[in-house]
Amino acid sequence: MSEIANTDPEGVDGVRMTWNIWPSTKVEASKCVIPLAATISIIRPHTDIPRLPYSPLRCKTCTSALNPFSRVDFTAKIWICPFCYQRNRFPPHYSQISETNLPGELYPQYTTIEYTVPTVSLDPASLTHSQAPPPPPPPVFVFVLDTCMIAEELEFAKSALRQAIELLPDNALVGFVSFGTQVQVHELGFSDMSKVYVFRGTKEISKDQILDQLGLGRVPQKGLAQGGPGGFVPASSGVSRFLLPASDCEYTLNSLLDELQTDQWPVPPGSRPARCTGVALSVAAGLLGACIPGTGARIIALVGGPCTEGPGTIVSKDLSDPVRSHKDLDKDAAPYFKKAVKFYESIAKQLVSQGHVLDLFASALDQVGVAEMKVAVERTGGLVVLSESFGHSVFRDSFKRVFEDGEQALGLCFNGTLEVNCSKEIKIQGIIGPCTSLEKKGPSVADTVIGEGNTTAWKMCGLDKSTCLTVMFDLSSSDRSNTPNAANQQLYLQFLTSYQSPDGQLVLRVTTVTRRWVDSSVSTEELIQGFDQETAAVVMARYASLKMETEEAFDATRWLDRYLIRVCSKFGDYRKDDPSSFTLNPAFSLFPQFMFNLRRSQFVQVFNNSPDETAYFRMLLNRENISNAAVMIQPSLISYSFNSLPGPALLDVASIAADRILLLDSYFSVVIYHGMTIAQWRNLGYQNQPEHQAFAQLLQAPHHDAQMIIRERFPVPRLVVCDQHGSQARFLLAKLNPSATYNNAHEMAAGSDIIFTDDVSLQVFFEHLQRLAVQS
Repeated sequence: MSEIANTDPEGVDGVRMTWNIWPSTKVEASKCVIPLAATISIIRPHTDIPRLPYSPLRCKTCTSALNPFSRVDFTAKIWICPFCYQRNRFPPHYSQISETNLPGELYPQYTTIEYTVPTVSLDPASLTHSQAPPPPPPPVFVFVLDTCMIAEELEFAKSALRQAIELLPDNALVGFVSFGTQVQVHELGFSDMSKVYVFRGTKEISKDQILDQLGLGRVPQKGLAQGGPGGFVPASSGVSRFLLPASDCEYTLNSLLDELQTDQWPVPPGSRPARCTGVALSVAAGLLGACIPGTGARIIALVGGPCTEGPGTIVSKDLSDPVRSHKDLDKDAAPYFKKAVKFYESIAKQLVSQGHVLDLFASALDQVGVAEMKVAVERTGGLVVLSESFGHSVFRDSFKRVFEDGEQALGLCFNGTLEVNCSKEIKIQGIIGPCTSLEKKGPSVADTVIGEGNTTAWKMCGLDKSTCLTVMFDLSSSDRSNTPNAANQQLYLQFLTSYQSPDGQLVLRVTTVTRRWVDSSVSTEELIQGFDQETAAVVMARYASLKMETEEAFDATRWLDRYLIRVCSKFGDYRKDDPSSFTLNPAFSLFPQFMFNLRRSQFVQVFNNSPDETAYFRMLLNRENISNAAVMIQPSLISYSFNSLPGPALLDVASIAADRILLLDSYFSVVIYHGMTIAQWRNLGYQNQPEHQAFAQLLQAPHHDAQMIIRERFPVPRLVVCDQHGSQARFLLAKLNPSATYNNAHEMAAGSDIIFTDDVSLQVFFEHLQRLAVQS
């Protein structure tokens, strides 16, 4: 069992919690310091999840679904809901159930189960035998391409688009919009002559104006057939003019891309090109809203520079004005920022109401405005990839993965909603991650809000097999001892996720989990055993990042330090005022180290990154599972040498040695670092000589392991291959614990490296922590 737990910490349910045993009162919960939170990988594929061909039974009071924790009275044919204790009758088609004849949803091992929801809500009697149910709606992709780029970059982007069009399923509908100083919507349905609708890029255009200009003005606002969500009937001939099946328009699109040139509008010297990204995205959103509201569609934007024209502008056209930095944002000296964010919030709102997704592929040496667009990408559950060029493998390989099929597929799903049900005493503060609140009120909504809150239901226009959300909980202030649940030592949480799978099928996944209440005022021992330090570190990172974005003058380092000191004084073993007596329970032993690395990470220390990079890192931190997010905070290091098998090494400068190769995985980049001696031997070509086979294998091993990491991951990480004392070595050194700096270099062994920094080392950090934790 322990082996399984080690290989897959999320288990079948995909749920991990900061605390796996919960304190029973609000007061005790606040003494735990680390908030009560659960992360759920909502549609992560797992072989052990059965799929039932019918809809679930729902409780008539709280609408939770029948699950293995429901109490069943087989003689009376009644089930009791574990959330609200309502007694529910089984419908007639469950009349055969007994202790030996259980329906799938009551099997104790099926805490997560899927239902295929019939897409046609028609009366079956009205369907004649000749009428098959209508086919599921095809996926829709509208490509939005920036043409204000140098010819070489545009060629890279065009070749990626050609490849994507080849990989799309034949029935997928495709649309194409290009933009520079103006926006061009290309009519693909008229292949004999290319027909283009042009929009000015200087001012905001309303949705109605977009529709009028495209000749879609008098469209009935029903994008779907009378047969409900399953029967797909395009809203108007507009669909066939602007959105065509990939198989029909592949030739037209390829010839269009061949003819497409960089934006021809003259750019005066000392100026940036006029680029109207905001108008282009609002035109694409308007087009989708007119043609196919309510079905799965994605706007895939390829942007190669900052927006300088119209709504969404992030910088002026004058090159002497720099693009906003973190300092400018702190000092409120970024004149365009708030207005642009407000504009993208309105686009986010429109896309969410249509059920459509915005994916952003930003490739440029300067910033393009990811920080402003973040709200539209995150609230629609879109993908984001940031790279230096459209020719870089980070963009090329990631973009290809979006359209690939089979093992490598991202499993893009559409139109998701998540509902959370919980035991009476539990309140939901909100969710951190790619979703939007549906403002569904209920008794379990907390007074305090974290992230997307004030609701028990959320919308995810786009989700994929790696999407993971963090739900923040609170306890109600009423004392539990006088509630009917005092006798009941279990608490229950249920996550209901409905979504449209890549093949158009409507699926509902129900995950029900239980944990134990414990009276921690009597003993904290049980509580400690239920602490998940990896999850706690990630939740703290997400919470701190959110606060840095939403609270003025928030000092994340001090905030994290205060939390850590409180955790250590609450759960450490020590004599008052005696730092040398301090020890931490093994359940907490890694937590200070995670916090040390989090304080130094790109999520908290933003001075070295642009606002675009920071927004990008945080978007990925908020949507990946715990194991991946933990690597972003505390990278993993593997050492390769002649005299031992490859194995984990300390994330410390002391791990560097002349005769070793190190492989660092920091999620966003993978670094292969050759020690000095290894690099010299390699440069002399020893690996090519038959008697040095072992050396050739040693050189090859980290490359092989790096490729395995890269193959599994989206966005594809940047691969850096470097040598000790080389210029690229900084990618490794920046992540290591600076236990050897120029201050104590004389104590170090010969041949080891030092880091030029004034940062404190983990050892010094821990000494300070011990001193502060034991203070009376």
